[in-house]
Amino acid sequence: MQYRFDKYGNKISTLGFGCMRFTTNAGRIDINKAKSEIKAAFDGGVNYYDTAYIYPGSEAAVGRIFEELGIRDSIYIATKLPHYLIRKPEDFDRIFNEELERLRTDHIDYYLIHMLNDPGAWNRVCEMGIKDWIKGKKEEGKIRQVGFSYHGNSDMFCSLIDAYDWEFCQIQYNYMDEHSQAGITGLKYAAEKGLPIIIMEPLRGGRLANKLPYEAVELMNSYPVKRNPAAWGFRWLWNQPEITCVLSGMNSLEMVEDNIKTASEINPGDITEDEFAVYEKVVDIINKNTKVPCTGCRYCMPCPRGVNIPGIFSSYNNICSQGMFVGVKEYVMCNVIRNRYTGISNCIGCGKCEQHCPQNIEIRKKLREASKVFENLPLKLVYKVIPKIVKY
Repeated sequence: MQYRFDKYGNKISTLGFGCMRFTTNAGRIDINKAKSEIKAAFDGGVNYYDTAYIYPGSEAAVGRIFEELGIRDSIYIATKLPHYLIRKPEDFDRIFNEELERLRTDHIDYYLIHMLNDPGAWNRVCEMGIKDWIKGKKEEGKIRQVGFSYHGNSDMFCSLIDAYDWEFCQIQYNYMDEHSQAGITGLKYAAEKGLPIIIMEPLRGGRLANKLPYEAVELMNSYPVKRNPAAWGFRWLWNQPEITCVLSGMNSLEMVEDNIKTASEINPGDITEDEFAVYEKVVDIINKNTKVPCTGCRYCMPCPRGVNIPGIFSSYNNICSQGMFVGVKEYVMCNVIRNRYTGISNCIGCGKCEQHCPQNIEIRKKLREASKVFENLPLKLVYKVIPKIVKY
């Protein structure tokens, strides 16, 4: 494992464990499976584990796992304060104490203001005393370092960097987002300020690993040095010295082992001009084949009408990347063949989902577009027949 350093010289593994995408069974995290994956990551040198208050069951799961493995003092925990749930000053302590209890710890190593996307949101919690609250928690040793996670444009990001004496930050960044969100402009600005930078969505929710267009995969496979699409994505990030740690939502032992291998092999400046040419061609192919820039983060969920928004967009994008049959099959499997229909027809256009989308996707508009494909008359007739054939 390679390591880079935070603001105070602490060693952070270049690969971090993103704890949002654990395998679930009947809506519950598979603790034993997650435990084996975390143990494999820890044994491989991963020491940074990222969770959040709003990730269903995640904080409690990792707290239990860290305790059972006896590794709490050997790793760093990063979790997040959901500023958007703060209504009064007392909520700071209420939520933070709940997080400590879930995580079975007396302190948080890296505490982030979650999805802080504009200075106005920061000013709102400042008016409720968050600066004094953070200062008190740091003096008590309950928060070691404070930062924020961000989805938005580069101008807003740079303004937020200057709004407080942050100790680190977390941004969405990958070879598709080099010039969107905080982008390379924000990355360079934060690095110039001396801030460690944690990367989320390095593979756009797995889309750059296992949902690339066939043409892009074939291009990568034709390169003389053989590596899978995930390794291509991670290498592009670890090639940049400004990046401290890259989070991966690992949910299989194979994924853990493969990512550790890649993290151990790449150093800043290793990528060649020939490899950069491959990235440029892949980006062109993806842009030509992507209908919705959804990462599957699920911040838009739950929909009050039960619409499976990320799943629908995944199916819609698969039409371009893997063909109509694959896209429609996925839509039917995930939304139609189930006890409760979760397809597009349930949408009433309330717009609540759009208020929480980090990518600023016009969700209602895109659902209407997808409806023309998945909810046309011939397919609706098929959907009526399916319950008579399939028991579910």
